[in-house]
Amino acid sequence: MAKKNNISKGFDYSFAINPSQFGGIELLKSLDGSSYGNRFALVNTGSGLHYKVVVDRGLDIADAFYKGMSLSWLSLSGVTRAEMSLNRGIDWLWGFFGGLVVSCGPSSVGAPCEDGGEELPLHGRHSNLSSTIESIVNADPLNGRNSMSITGIVREARLFSPNIELRRTISSPLNESKIEIEDVFINRGNVKSEHAWLLHMNLGYPLIEPGAEFVFKGEVMPRPDSVDYFNKRNFRILPKPIEEHRGFGEAAAYIDPATDKNGVVHCGVINSKRGIGLKISFAKKDFPRFINWQHFGPNGQYVMGIEPANCGVEGRDVDRKRGWLKFLKPGQKKKYHATIEVLEGARQLDEFRKLCR
Repeated sequence: MAKKNNISKGFDYSFAINPSQFGGIELLKSLDGSSYGNRFALVNTGSGLHYKVVVDRGLDIADAFYKGMSLSWLSLSGVTRAEMSLNRGIDWLWGFFGGLVVSCGPSSVGAPCEDGGEELPLHGRHSNLSSTIESIVNADPLNGRNSMSITGIVREARLFSPNIELRRTISSPLNESKIEIEDVFINRGNVKSEHAWLLHMNLGYPLIEPGAEFVFKGEVMPRPDSVDYFNKRNFRILPKPIEEHRGFGEAAAYIDPATDKNGVVHCGVINSKRGIGLKISFAKKDFPRFINWQHFGPNGQYVMGIEPANCGVEGRDVDRKRGWLKFLKPGQKKKYHATIEVLEGARQLDEFRKLCR
């Protein structure tokens, strides 16, 4: 007879000799197309949520599906191989695969600029850095291990500086539709280093579509080029494709978010038509703001970004002038944590909506 702690949400784990029947992580390699040679970790949570961690692109998350529905927007470029030659100007866009999480930083974020005598590319170098896998741990409920995780090291490093190391762990509880991301940075150099970090979460169809709700609580500060867009429409209800968003057309705003009693921000989207939502949570002390990027172009360019950040997106030189720029001293550590959770059904969606009022 199975012990009670082996039974979770209707599953009795004693019925399977191999815990992989319930979920787990597989490490694979691409053999075709623009992603040829890339390592991927395929994560099956056993709840209907499965996602792809791109080991060779900063340990970010590309595809994410829930019960057959895509949660993220995916660009036509695919998950290209990491390429340091793309770290100039806006060349970053050639390798921008969209995806559920594309991390930006760690020493600069936002528009290309020159700062401190250094030419900085769009959104930093992280996305074009491969990671070194430290561990992959699969769930094994009969041994008391009820979650799965992958941990890796990503380094932005060169002689002299910067020498910033990230230790990232992505984990999911078995049989729950949840992703936990823990990022721990350390400056391994011997000089102070600029530090900027942004999680570019790119939501796409069918999770988002006309009529879906963008939910959050906080003060909205449109980017200067987007004031009319945010002031003249109900931007909390997603529109039909917008002609002005063809090509480079877009709009963006900073959100100064309110928190719950524990200092945690909750935001995301609700699609009542499909009975599904995506909840994003993070500590405001880590990410004091988030950016809402709206690019609702026709013909498949329909994407909305929710981007927790410790910085701005107009360039590191702008952040330095307005006092937003952060630094890591030699040996200093900085930890970030974010949670992404799929919600389903009227009760969960109503609770989420109330939380964001």
